[in-house]
Amino acid sequence: MNIIILGAGRVGESVAESLVSEKNDITVIDTNPQRLRELQERLDLRGVAGNGIQPSVLEAAGARDADMLIACASADETNLVACKVAHDIFSIPTRIARVRSPEFSRGSKLMGTEGFAVDEIICPEESVTRTIGKLIEYPEALQVLEFAGGAVSLIAVRAVTGGPMVRHIISELPQLVPQVEMRFVAIYRKDDNGADQRVVCDGTTRIEPGDEVFVLAATRDIRRVLECLRKRDEPVRRVMIAGGGRVGLRLARMIQNDCRLKLIEPSLARCEYLTTQLDSHVLVLQGDSTDEDLLEREQVQDVDLFIALTNDDEDNIMSCLLAKRMGAKRVLALINRRAYADLVQGTQIDIALSPSQTVIGELLAYVRRGDVEAVYSLRRGAAEALEAVARGDRKTSRVVGRRIDEITLPRGAQIGAIVRGGEASEGDDEVPTPRQVIIPHHDTVIERDDHVIVFVPRKRQVREVEKLFQVGATFLF
Repeated sequence: MNIIILGAGRVGESVAESLVSEKNDITVIDTNPQRLRELQERLDLRGVAGNGIQPSVLEAAGARDADMLIACASADETNLVACKVAHDIFSIPTRIARVRSPEFSRGSKLMGTEGFAVDEIICPEESVTRTIGKLIEYPEALQVLEFAGGAVSLIAVRAVTGGPMVRHIISELPQLVPQVEMRFVAIYRKDDNGADQRVVCDGTTRIEPGDEVFVLAATRDIRRVLECLRKRDEPVRRVMIAGGGRVGLRLARMIQNDCRLKLIEPSLARCEYLTTQLDSHVLVLQGDSTDEDLLEREQVQDVDLFIALTNDDEDNIMSCLLAKRMGAKRVLALINRRAYADLVQGTQIDIALSPSQTVIGELLAYVRRGDVEAVYSLRRGAAEALEAVARGDRKTSRVVGRRIDEITLPRGAQIGAIVRGGEASEGDDEVPTPRQVIIPHHDTVIERDDHVIVFVPRKRQVREVEKLFQVGATFLF
């Protein structure tokens, strides 16, 4: 696939890194030649220096042969105009724009072909806010991802002594928790050197305290799944946010009616603006989130969740470490640099969240071939989970009409859940059947229009899974 990426910032770099690893032909446009040289030295891609809204620059980047434009420059205006030029002059089939402003929403007439001709909007700030919201809803979880319109969820949770499943083998699950169906798709465990290693996940695998466990289940059962692996945490009631930027404000607006909320922001002018945007019961404080006296004065030791959302990775890390040391129950740091995120995850910082990684999953669903509905990166890109729709019939599909044990999946990959019903089949006039969540076994048969959730332990295996779900004229088995 020929893909042009406009913008070599943090999001553009992460997108390029992800797509290059999947053997796409990538060209990156940026106004900073030095930044492009750095990317070209590290990644197998081509760089074009210039302004991406200029037709001559897009032409030099190969726009006439491009399959997709991903505009993720820092300015909304640049991204929108680039999509318009890509559509009107070069007829690039798919155009995706990073847009921060809520004024430009999905489905707006401005996004149509008569407007800016944007096929899809990505907004890292919105993705981060949504992700944190899920972690507040399920405080025991490290990650919560939804599939099939919210019918199924994949959660990551740290196993703790006392959970009913901890120190038991997976095959004992039906006896220990008979009322809940779930599928353990991955377990990561620290070795003697403190490095995380993926453990073979089958019926004989024993869940140990400290394991990072990935589980698929119907969303309605997620609370009980969490309680299988650790004691239920108290609901998040007291929250302190460090940083009143775009993400901080979005999150504060979302949770202000459910939590006792304090927000720390160093800029006086920004503080004054925040007070006009938030309810009067939200306490906005001017100050430095790494100021120990300020944190002590505002009783950080009583906080259920401390969230560092400034634009400075180091400040976010330091404020979280300080808050944790002073007694905050749980801390979450927004970290842009992947190396930093890998370094601090699982230490005193409970969750390290990467803005670019949260949005890449949404983006990849538009890059994938076939009927892929959703793709999520796990463990900062080490593994992936995807939702694919089974199309065709037994003659034209490698999966439809076949049992799970008849399907050749990549090594380590597994089908964790199937969502059936809820939509009429293509060409059918029948009333859609109620949605059914199936945790499959070896003899489960995949039917047409099933939404199949697949866990893939290695990113390079995703293409193999995609090919399985592609419909052909005929396949002979």
